[in-house]
Amino acid sequence: MGVITKIGIIICDRYRTCAGGKCLRAMRNREGAFSIYANTEIELVGYTTCDGCPGGNVEYAGEEMVKNGAQVIHLATGMLVGYPPCPYIRTFKDFLEKRYGVKVVVGTHPIPQKYLDMHTKLGTWEGAEWQPLLEPTMADEATRQAYD
Repeated sequence: MGVITKIGIIICDRYRTCAGGKCLRAMRNREGAFSIYANTEIELVGYTTCDGCPGGNVEYAGEEMVKNGAQVIHLATGMLVGYPPCPYIRTFKDFLEKRYGVKVVVGTHPIPQKYLDMHTKLGTWEGAEWQPLLEPTMADEATRQAYD
């Protein structure tokens, strides 16, 4: 058995009833932001919400995930595709990395095509600051449509 990378996922509280289907499918298929683990075994050690704006659970969730061995924490794609996208996503990323010394990846499953279409119409992601946040979850059109 090879080395296992342990990960945690924090989702937007707007989607608190989400069963995680897209995230777990992408994790299993190594799609979207999980493509970085193409040749690596991964284990999910935590899955929770941020607890709503301004993210009161991020501090505690990060601590618990790290105690459970998380080496990487993913901020779910829902934080990018929601209307509006999470205004705290950069703050969460910076905090988790500095406080717990873990790598933080923005995104989980590929951005569904319907969200890309709407955010393009809205101009949400036009600024250059969005490109590094979106990059891990961009995929080809067929893959994006499969996540609609």
